[in-house]
Amino acid sequence: MQVLVISAWSGLMPAGRAEAPKKAVSSFEAYAGQVEARLAQQHRSTTGFLAGVGSGGNTYERLRRGDLVIEKLTPDKGEIPGGMLHDWRGTAFAKGATAKDFERLMKNFSAYPQLYSPQVVRAEIVSPKSGPVPDHFTAMMRVKQKHVITVVMDTTYDVTYGRLDGRHGYSSSRSTKIAEIEDGETAKEHSLPPDKEHGFLWRLNTYWSYEERDGGLYMQIESISLTRGIPTGLGWVIGPFVESVPRESLEFTLRNTSKALQR
Repeated sequence: MQVLVISAWSGLMPAGRAEAPKKAVSSFEAYAGQVEARLAQQHRSTTGFLAGVGSGGNTYERLRRGDLVIEKLTPDKGEIPGGMLHDWRGTAFAKGATAKDFERLMKNFSAYPQLYSPQVVRAEIVSPKSGPVPDHFTAMMRVKQKHVITVVMDTTYDVTYGRLDGRHGYSSSRSTKIAEIEDGETAKEHSLPPDKEHGFLWRLNTYWSYEERDGGLYMQIESISLTRGIPTGLGWVIGPFVESVPRESLEFTLRNTSKALQR
């Protein structure tokens, strides 16, 4: 799953009545269905298992040199009834890593606070509570990000792993609950009711695809999220955050994952 994609630019907007509108949720779910159908088609064959990487001729060479490829896939301006849709994709290469290394690392939730510090405060697998981690489980993370303001959120995900073969795998992580925490990490901390939240993040789905070859592991993550929309007249000040926060989240996740795999 992606570590974090909180639209901190929403901190410029007042709290209250920020529960996700039904139309926005419906639009997000419809879009997520299209993304998942596309990924299911990709994952049926080793040819084109990673999207878009083959274009440009030297993309694989760039990745092996340590570059990241970050792409914005958001349709139009991302505006939907009652909210905003964000779709970003990032690709990286971890020299010497394998598909098994990746799965072992990503399923080790207890290590996330060290691996993704300071954004991840704590993480755990909610179910099953014991035994080896299966390919379908429920996980929880507390995440924190500071841009204009500091945002703390408790997020719960339904996570599934799948494989085409021993060198090609994929996973999906769908948010099932996202709660904004007020006074986080203090004695006064508490969850805000949905109608009192700011609309930083209403939904977040992340999809990993990974391919082992060329002496390492190519990793690709696509993140789609739903947030509150930008109020009329504030696009000039909030717009840069709409672009920078998802990109920075992808870069942070990919770089830290690559470093951990290469260690």
